[in-house]
Amino acid sequence: MSEWSMQVQLLAALSWYLLINVLTFLAYAWDKRAARRHRTRVPERRLHLLELLGGFPMAWVAILTLRHKSRKPGFLVRTLCCSVLGFALLLMVSWLAVGTA
Repeated sequence: MSEWSMQVQLLAALSWYLLINVLTFLAYAWDKRAARRHRTRVPERRLHLLELLGGFPMAWVAILTLRHKSRKPGFLVRTLCCSVLGFALLLMVSWLAVGTA
């Protein structure tokens, strides 16, 4: 694999990671706003999916800064599980990428 190709893949991976984290924070903020206004909420499954896809760091930032879902032990346990799985997935993809370099 050429060096240019590796740089493109790294840029794509970093772009994805940035995008999914921004989307995760925005989803939490949207849900918080919807909760306050008694509007349609973002399903918890969708929030957890975003965490699994790599948005787990910003999920925790949103939980702590927005104080959203912070009093729901079941949600926090599932978020922790998604974070562990998301981190393991990130490590696995990184390891595979380095292994094929």
